[in-house]
Amino acid sequence: MKTRVTRLAAAGPDDTHALATAIAEHRIDPTRVVAVLGKTEGNGCVNDFTRAFATSTLRRFFAEQLGQPEADVEQRIAFVMSGGTEGGLSPHWLVFEADNSATAEPTGASGLAAGIAFTRDFRPEEIGRSAQISATREAVMQAMASAGIERVEDVHFVQIKCPLLTAARIAEAAARGKSVACHDTYESMGYSRGASALGVAAALGDLPDGAVADEQVCSDWSLYSTRASTSAGIELLRNEILVLGNAPGWDPEYRIGHAVMQDALDTAAVDRALASIPGAAVELTPERLAGLLVKAEPSASGLIRGNRHVMSDDSDINGSRHARSLVGGVLAGRLGDTQLFVSGGAEHQGPNGGGPLALIVRSE
Repeated sequence: MKTRVTRLAAAGPDDTHALATAIAEHRIDPTRVVAVLGKTEGNGCVNDFTRAFATSTLRRFFAEQLGQPEADVEQRIAFVMSGGTEGGLSPHWLVFEADNSATAEPTGASGLAAGIAFTRDFRPEEIGRSAQISATREAVMQAMASAGIERVEDVHFVQIKCPLLTAARIAEAAARGKSVACHDTYESMGYSRGASALGVAAALGDLPDGAVADEQVCSDWSLYSTRASTSAGIELLRNEILVLGNAPGWDPEYRIGHAVMQDALDTAAVDRALASIPGAAVELTPERLAGLLVKAEPSASGLIRGNRHVMSDDSDINGSRHARSLVGGVLAGRLGDTQLFVSGGAEHQGPNGGGPLALIVRSE
């Protein structure tokens, strides 16, 4: 079995030219695509419609490629769009294929395994609460099973797209006599991201007793996952989940490792992630970098290594946008590459001011 990862430039949220070319040149088989991650050039906030635009474009594209209704495509491919390419970050697609028919000589090594799963649609009153946590936990375990990953320690990253609250969704809940986690639509993104991340933590054994109360979401920051990356958007009501790890039986051409950035300047996390990859050591060259995924968040203390930052005090530009730009620039300088999947909003995803980082590399 083999997982393939292809990174493609995007000229806009509706640009499928590079994707169509890769399919025409047989570098991507659309029948084996299980997930497409995209960085789009929107603001990453509630009204970032580049995510929905990209999702609808890709869904229609694959429906045409596969000769299937869009509703069927939604059940076989996870579309995870993350808005915001501030600074030097470059809009791009990360296409994941899972080829269960591929054969390779047994080596005893583990290779990159990818599995997807979807929760049910959430009601507005469930977003950011225990219902979302428990449903996410179950879906993560389903995705692990579909990838053939048996041990939680072999999971290196879980990427999730989750919903948010809008004024209309809040009003609909109120009309039924239901309360919601919060009434600020932007704040609801954090609650949804946080609950989704805690669902990952529960699935992978990162919580003391596996249970989280509603009031702990976006409150008890001692609870977090070191392998979750969650991104909220207006374009869906369910969680779409991609689990990435290393497992026996998968071709080791692609492998993944992870680490946690302790703060926005922690470039050494790249080396720690590289060291966590099982098997023979890989020299990290631009040609071998298949993808980098990382979370970014302004430190709540207002400090980075003792120096004051003002990311959270800017009334014109949200702090998460500053953080994406900062972390993107720091890591681009380290890697010499700007096609990096840097996602803002790290509630319950890594320690304060830091965030999980995953490195996908390709061997010779």
